[in-house]
Amino acid sequence: MRSLNLDHLQAFADIVALGSFSAAAARRNLTQPAISLQLRQLESRLGVRLIERVGKRAMPTQAGQTLLQHAGRIEAMVDAALADLAQHASKVIGRVRIGSGATACIYLLPPLLRELRQRFPGLELTVNTGNTDDMLRAVAENRLDLALVTLPPGRAGATKLGRAFVVEPLLSDEFVAVSSGGKAAIAWPKAVTPQWLAGQPLVLYESGANTRSLVDAWFGAAGLAPRPAMELGSVEAIKQLVGAGLGLTILPGMALPDKTGNLSRHSLTPRLSRQLALVLRRDKPLQRGLRETVAALRRLA
Repeated sequence: MRSLNLDHLQAFADIVALGSFSAAAARRNLTQPAISLQLRQLESRLGVRLIERVGKRAMPTQAGQTLLQHAGRIEAMVDAALADLAQHASKVIGRVRIGSGATACIYLLPPLLRELRQRFPGLELTVNTGNTDDMLRAVAENRLDLALVTLPPGRAGATKLGRAFVVEPLLSDEFVAVSSGGKAAIAWPKAVTPQWLAGQPLVLYESGANTRSLVDAWFGAAGLAPRPAMELGSVEAIKQLVGAGLGLTILPGMALPDKTGNLSRHSLTPRLSRQLALVLRRDKPLQRGLRETVAALRRLA
């Protein structure tokens, strides 16, 4: 594979990931003709067709799917080599791309990221948020170096990818029921059960996320299905609405730090918790920056 151009290989991977030549060009700050030329040169070098159009979306051919399996490993090895060499040149220890759910990103990661930045000023840290399936897919395609996700991985799409990963449970996060603690405060029962909460106006996280799936399963174990008055994709938005007295909610405990303003939190009966786990590709080279980040996450346990 001598003379294989890594820029051409990355252009191909971006086209597949984004499904579009124009989107891949925008990501790489190139024109669409330039990205198309890079793909043609790569196809000419390898002697196979790598991309075909299915409707309006650019999809990999069978040969393209085979190359894509290798592309992530090639990029990872190049990143690891550059990071190791950078230590000798300028003390910069590389780049780490982290995927996380929004709640962990807001309430769990900031102190950890601050510690890493203070210890390693040259470490480049980026964080992307999304649902579990998206994070797993990004790790599998080497667009993320690691992900912090809620277990279990959940739906079929995530399960199919599971064999490619090392999954390491880190910490348990207990859910709590939350209401306004101000003038709109309500009288809470001694046991906050699914039966009692099902009769209250609920403001819940939107369907499809693992966090919401756990809440739905908690109600389902009691033979109930929650019928929320409102569904939102932001924990902070939910807290604002609940604080205004517009309903009750169930949230991961980490979203309710000690100073909760006008919010009141209560334990659930039966208890409900989620487990957060660190996910890495099984074949991921652990360059120093990634090793230090993984070690910092393990200290959360």
